[in-house]
Amino acid sequence: MKKAEKIFFVENLTQELKTAKSVVLINYQGLSVKSQQELKRRLKEVGAKMLVVKNTLLKRAGEAARVSPEILQDEILSGQTALVVGEDDAIAPVQILGTFAKEYEVPKLKVGVIDGAFQDSESLLKISTLPSRDVLLGQVLGVLLSPSYGLVGTLEGNMQKLIYILKSKGGE
Repeated sequence: MKKAEKIFFVENLTQELKTAKSVVLINYQGLSVKSQQELKRRLKEVGAKMLVVKNTLLKRAGEAARVSPEILQDEILSGQTALVVGEDDAIAPVQILGTFAKEYEVPKLKVGVIDGAFQDSESLLKISTLPSRDVLLGQVLGVLLSPSYGLVGTLEGNMQKLIYILKSKGGE
């Protein structure tokens, strides 16, 4: 890249980092071109994208976007680093990465920022195993409604007993 292209690239990357709901750094070493294309396709389905970025350019863009300094450490920005940026959903791209890593044994999750909070690789692995947002909302709704279902069942049971007693008394 020429110097002018690098400056333009860093400015664009800075804007993406500022508006992203989640940013995850991965080590994509060992990922074939075909596998990369498959991963990019899956990420695109959830409104995320994977960018292969030079570590120095990522560091500049991250500093300009005021990304968490834990991400920009030299130990993390070493080797083959790709950036996964989630624009719509913060968790879905991490779940895709986790599933993909189980299937292909690559990429390796390095670190990330999800909804403004720094996450190390262990946290990212835990997040990747969470159910989807819709499933979690359904579970919460079920927990909230279960007491009312129990109450309705109890009241219906008593009503049925009353009707049974009245029928048995009326038939005599």
